[in-house]
Amino acid sequence: MTGLRWTNLTEAERNDLLGTGGIGVLSFATGPDEPPASLPVSYGFYAADAAFYFQLSFPPGTGKDDVIENPVSFVTYAETDDGWRSVVATGTLEELADAHPESVAVQGMWAVRIPTVDIFERPRDEIEFHGFRLDPDKLTGRKSVPD
Repeated sequence: MTGLRWTNLTEAERNDLLGTGGIGVLSFATGPDEPPASLPVSYGFYAADAAFYFQLSFPPGTGKDDVIENPVSFVTYAETDDGWRSVVATGTLEELADAHPESVAVQGMWAVRIPTVDIFERPRDEIEFHGFRLDPDKLTGRKSVPD
């Protein structure tokens, strides 16, 4: 077996993979002796400012309140006809509740499509969601290279 071979995605390839939204894993930093708190999430992506958008809920007992201000990493992955593709973004989430409606952050949220996933025990319209933006400190994309 040969070693894994990959190369970086171009910006166009990265934007094509991310589209305007999809599904990935958002991981929050925790203590030094603890694993990260990782959650499958739906996301929106606004290519004009290379930012990610999330609608997060905070049900009691989930611990999200404790880690929401910690640094995060977000990962999404896809298998294509040409091999695998992945994108990793890191940074800190910005809550949009207090953002001005004319701000870049809010305008970006209106431009994305965050897929709806019903994984809750209650109807979605009974759950309070909060909007967040990730303007990555670091954004990388990789793809497999054929042998």
